[in-house]
Amino acid sequence: MTTALPLFPLNSVLFPGLVLPLNIFEQRYRALMRDLLEIPEDSPRRFGVVAIRDGREVAQTSKGLPESAPPPGADPTAGFGPDPMASFYTVGCVADASTIRERASAAGGVPPGAAAPGSSSGTEPGTDDASVEEDEEAPGGSGYEVLATGTTRFRLLSVDASGPYLMGEIEELPEEEGDGAGALASGVLRAFRSYQKRLASARERTLAAGQELPDDPSVVSYLVAAATILDTPTKQRLLQAPDTATRLADELKLLRRETAVIGKLPSLPAAELTRDPTSPN
Repeated sequence: MTTALPLFPLNSVLFPGLVLPLNIFEQRYRALMRDLLEIPEDSPRRFGVVAIRDGREVAQTSKGLPESAPPPGADPTAGFGPDPMASFYTVGCVADASTIRERASAAGGVPPGAAAPGSSSGTEPGTDDASVEEDEEAPGGSGYEVLATGTTRFRLLSVDASGPYLMGEIEELPEEEGDGAGALASGVLRAFRSYQKRLASARERTLAAGQELPDDPSVVSYLVAAATILDTPTKQRLLQAPDTATRLADELKLLRRETAVIGKLPSLPAAELTRDPTSPN
């Protein structure tokens, strides 16, 4: 069975169970948040996160463009070309917005706090100057701070660009466990601990003691996929694995490879460059 869902494209991958903070400033996504706020708080406020294969998260600014140019973010397809479907990976993750908080405009004297990815790309929260600059120019001048959580995977079947923001026809994907998922999960957790230790050593940091890791194979597979430093295509491959066991087997190979590579390098000065920040949207 298929359903229609608002789309929020990002240069990163969201996994089920992971938290996604967003700072909304573009007109198209402000319209989306206003519509979500119309949904009662005790009901899911769902939208679909898809990773961008070819395109830009943020619409081109109107600076330097003719005065007749539309406001940045007014076109739902801005940054994605005439055929958005071709710009996105076709497996994404449903997000449920637990918190949508409107913030005052920068022009009103209240600096908007920008939220960087908390789980999917692992960077620390910070302030994004671009979001402040856009906020001052945007009609209405206000944006939203959003906290959402990934829930279930979906396959994107088509994209509708006729409204103020993109809508996708999707079908949700069940999570099949596959053969040997339990044993693979144990191996992945051991490999992940080794990876964490090697990575902490390369960064001259101390690994926090007493970390509790889950034992459910599906949860393990998504947590490790989100927490490991990998490029977007690799994370996307993990997201769209046909079952948990396949994902865990792939992660086991990746963790062993990455741990071995880190062990041969004297330092990792640019490790963070493999992570794309979450859109200031």
